[in-house]
Amino acid sequence: MHAPFAQLPYATAKSLRTLGKIRCVPEDFQVDEVAAYPPAGHGGHLFVRFEKRSQTTREAVAVLAKALGVNPRDVGVAGQKDKHAITTQWVSFERVSPEAALALSLPNLRVLAAVPHPHKLRTGHLRANRFVLVIREASDEASAREVLEQLAREGVPNYYGEQRFGVGERNVTRARAMLRGEAPLPRDRFERKLLMSALQSALFNEWLAERVADGLYARPIPGDLLRKEDSGGLFINEDNAAAERRMLDWEISATGPMFGASMRKPEGEAALREEAVFERSGITAEQLAAHAKLGEGTRRAARVRISEPHVEAIDGGLRLSFELPSGAYATTVLREIMKCELE
Repeated sequence: MHAPFAQLPYATAKSLRTLGKIRCVPEDFQVDEVAAYPPAGHGGHLFVRFEKRSQTTREAVAVLAKALGVNPRDVGVAGQKDKHAITTQWVSFERVSPEAALALSLPNLRVLAAVPHPHKLRTGHLRANRFVLVIREASDEASAREVLEQLAREGVPNYYGEQRFGVGERNVTRARAMLRGEAPLPRDRFERKLLMSALQSALFNEWLAERVADGLYARPIPGDLLRKEDSGGLFINEDNAAAERRMLDWEISATGPMFGASMRKPEGEAALREEAVFERSGITAEQLAAHAKLGEGTRRAARVRISEPHVEAIDGGLRLSFELPSGAYATTVLREIMKCELE
């Protein structure tokens, strides 16, 4: 079994706690997707940047696709954005004119730009996300600043946010039943992959929780599969003292398991830690191999770098702003600041 998101250990001291209220209105949680590259201005696909309010990305894409007369399954999406928020992001459509997209007038949706590009937008084709978050009735500005300063030095634990696991983390339970043959595979391929991803993410969180609790999420151990920050290249840690220095300088970070049949494995002490997590999972390597198309397995960095962190006192609370690389969760930063279950 894995620890629920609310019970994951913190990287910063529990005494550094800023209480308050979040997500009182959608404007309190704003996300702006930073594209990996600008659209070229020519080609058979149309990159559309839009703002949505109080909708999931899937809901917004379905509305846009219907209005433009295209199949939602053909829409390219770089990443999923929060529902209870105001967010901007890019998507792509094929055989749609810029004029048609810019002319749309839809509830809680606003098209901001429409530029042609030669190819479809793919999952993960974004550089980062910028966040502006408000904590209302905030209790301690100094603690919030200290937490952000520490996270800027050492990195943010790269936990998956609770939205990854479904209500009551049911998707993890369903995924285990699916792999064991105790429940039928969902007919929808997106749902099957969603369940597999939820299980992989839960096991990664369990692995990372142990590293955080042991003070090792921002430090290497022998046998770690380390990731170069500049290129993403992976290599085995054979010199722990050298790896320690490079990690302090933000040249490298440790990686953890997204279990799957094709996942690259660490060695030594790091391998033993991962094997222990997998043994407790209640699934087998054979079951992973039988469902390899749903999740081949990969590595995920133990920490991510927070950029341009800023705390500003406003009337009735605090405004936080920062940037995280794609795939990282702002809720992980918030829970470090607030030291409580986020609602």
